[in-house]
Amino acid sequence: MASVAAGQEKQKVEKAPSAGAFSGFERMVAWRYLRSRRKEAYISVIAGFSFIGIMLGVATLIIVMAVMNGFRTELISRILGINGHMIVQPVDTPLNDYAELTKKFSAVPGVKMALPLVEGQTLASGRGGAGSGALVRGVRAEDLEKLTEVSGNIKQGDIVGFASGQGVLVGSRLAAQLGLNAGDQITLISPEGDVTPMGVNPRVKSYTIAGIFEIGMSEYDATIIYMPLEESQLYFNAEGIVQSIELFVGDPDDVDALRPKIEEAAGRQIFITDWRQRNQTFFSALQVERNVMFMILTLIVLVAALNIISGLIMLVKDKGSDIAILRTMGASSGAIMRIFFMTGAAIGVVGTFAGVALGVVVCLNIESIRQFFSWLSGTVLFNPELYFLSELPAEMSVSETVSVVGMALTLSFIATILPAWRASRLDPVQALRYE
Repeated sequence: MASVAAGQEKQKVEKAPSAGAFSGFERMVAWRYLRSRRKEAYISVIAGFSFIGIMLGVATLIIVMAVMNGFRTELISRILGINGHMIVQPVDTPLNDYAELTKKFSAVPGVKMALPLVEGQTLASGRGGAGSGALVRGVRAEDLEKLTEVSGNIKQGDIVGFASGQGVLVGSRLAAQLGLNAGDQITLISPEGDVTPMGVNPRVKSYTIAGIFEIGMSEYDATIIYMPLEESQLYFNAEGIVQSIELFVGDPDDVDALRPKIEEAAGRQIFITDWRQRNQTFFSALQVERNVMFMILTLIVLVAALNIISGLIMLVKDKGSDIAILRTMGASSGAIMRIFFMTGAAIGVVGTFAGVALGVVVCLNIESIRQFFSWLSGTVLFNPELYFLSELPAEMSVSETVSVVGMALTLSFIATILPAWRASRLDPVQALRYE
């Protein structure tokens, strides 16, 4: 009977469930290894640098990608806010039937507005003889009211004088360069003037500034002048015709589908270009820069992950006797591997999410931070004259943030595998030799 009872007890012991993977015991040991002791201060320093490196790397990636996304979005909104998504130009005969074509194009489903346009380069001068190159855009008053990027951002004056055909709208930076305000006279000089027996004389004419607008893109604010369409036709010797018709569509990415409909509505030979073709080089350069910056900044996270490897290897060597005791007490090699894996992975996980929090805070306050550092250094950071925009934009993307977090966690986990595997391969005798 005693042997039968002993056999049953042995069977119960054999069937007793063992601690599973990532059990409370393994987590407790891993947490103790993360805490610093006086003789292990150098290991804690390495872990601290690894944590800071991963945090700063993730935060920098999120901030830089958000700024570049915001920069691209702001540029597209500014460029497409005053420029048509599709530009219709004549092939054989001038666009003298632009009024009829405008109605036809406006009736095409998907087209929000058709804007006949006259453009020309001029030299603008103001007080004291100061001059600057300017692009005159002749548009109808009703069309200008629909361009909210312009009509909704008039800083001085109003659009009434423009609508009456007696004034022009000038960009804020151009007006500041010329020392002009709303109500002042601006003189425009065009090289394509009147033809005389002595040659072509430049055309010089003064206009009243009805209003001053500020789009927020320095290139446009410093160069563009809006003039009533009929006046621009007279000024540029283009009576009764326009140079192009700009089409604003509901979905700028759907211009290819609208192209055959526009050609059919025209009923004549026309040449169509879209915003992607006109700005292809610019936006391609932005995309290349964005990808390169992502790869370069990823190296910061990679270096921090390599610090985890060196710190764990030193920790494994320092904990040789502990490993021997754990193995003697029955801990499996898998348990040892999981303990050191959690020790290194904890640094990567905490560092990653700390970096996400830091990146989000900076992105939400990017303009205030820029202004603070500008005040602190006494210089203009992110100069609008160089970067086109008056404010530093930041637009976080959920998909990009998730990819950054996934990349950082993956690198952190991979970095812990080798040291954890080396710890799991030590048997008690070999482990004691580390002491």
